[in-house]
Amino acid sequence: MNSRQRRGVILLVLSALAAVGAFAGVLSVIRDVNSKVGPEVTAYRLKDDIAPYKELAADQFQKISMPKRWLSATAVTRLDQIRGKIAVTKLEKGSLLQTDMIVDRPELQAGQQEIAIMIDASTGVAGKINPGSLVNIYATFKAEGGKGKDESKVIVTNARVLDVGKLTALDPGQSSSDRRRTAAEAVPITFALGTTDAQRVAYAESFAEHVRLALVAGGSETTVPPGDRTYTLDQDK
Repeated sequence: MNSRQRRGVILLVLSALAAVGAFAGVLSVIRDVNSKVGPEVTAYRLKDDIAPYKELAADQFQKISMPKRWLSATAVTRLDQIRGKIAVTKLEKGSLLQTDMIVDRPELQAGQQEIAIMIDASTGVAGKINPGSLVNIYATFKAEGGKGKDESKVIVTNARVLDVGKLTALDPGQSSSDRRRTAAEAVPITFALGTTDAQRVAYAESFAEHVRLALVAGGSETTVPPGDRTYTLDQDK
C-alpha cells in the first residue's frame, strides 16, 4: 500500500469516526430533548368563544397533543370530564380547557320540578342571575276594582335557578291585560321548585302585575319571617 492509499484509508476512517460522532451527538440531543419534554398527553383547545353558564358539547373543542410536563394539573384530558358541565365564565377561543373553568349543571332534586317563566329584563337582576343562583321571587298585585290595597308579596324564597335563557323581544301586540304590557324585553328563567312553590309561581305568572327576582347574597339561603312576606304602602305611614 503506497502513501496515497494509506492517506485515503486514513481519511475514510476519520470520516467514519466523524459520522459516528455526529450520530452520537444527534442521539444525545434527542435524549436531552426527550428528558426535558417528556411524554405527550391529550388536551382540548376551544374552537370558538363559549358564553358563560352554557352547557358544553364535545364539538366545541379541538383535540391536541402536548408534553405532559407543560400541561397544568387542572387541564381536561378526557371529553367525558365535560359531560353535564357548564362554563363558569366566558371561555376564549384557543384556550386550553381546565377543570376550574367548568362546574356541574344544576339538576333537579327529589320532589322538585322545572318551571320556567318570563322575567322582565328591566326588573330582574340583569346579568347577575345564573344557573345555580338562589333568588327570592316577589310578585306585586293591584287591588281589584279599586277595593283593598295594592300588595307586594314574597311568594317563594331560595328558588334555585336551573337555566337562564336568551333575552327575547316581547310582542308589542299582546293583550293589554298582560302584566308586562309595558316591557320591551324579557328573559326566560327556569327554576327547580317543589309543587306548592311551582303553583305560587304559576299563579303570579298569570295574575300578578309584575314578578321580580332578588338575588340571594353569596348563594346562602335566607329566611323571610311570615310577617315580612306581604307589604302594603300604608305600612310606612
